[in-house]
Amino acid sequence: MDGKHQLTEQELWEKYMVVTKELLKFIDEEDIDTFLDLVDQRQRLMEMLQKLPDHEYARSPEGVALRKEIESMDMQTMHKARSWLNKSKRNNETVRGYDSFGLASGNIFSREY
Repeated sequence: MDGKHQLTEQELWEKYMVVTKELLKFIDEEDIDTFLDLVDQRQRLMEMLQKLPDHEYARSPEGVALRKEIESMDMQTMHKARSWLNKSKRNNETVRGYDSFGLASGNIFSREY
């Protein structure tokens, strides 16, 4: 063995659940950098789960219940992420609107004399 502890399917699903909860927390806080890091972590966990030869835990009653809970949180996360994205787009459009009036494009300090 290479000295690394191989996580069981159940441990991987439990870690996936923890990361999913953290996704909700950080999208609520609008900490998008951390949110995106967590998305990457969760993707790596899913890849590890997909490589497992057996998915016995996922099919067990406990695993099915955990996956349903994750699915519910995923829906919340997607809704909140869409809301954040829409809000960001509106803010961006507002800034662009000011740019068209020349208000946000510069001031006396950015002029050449």
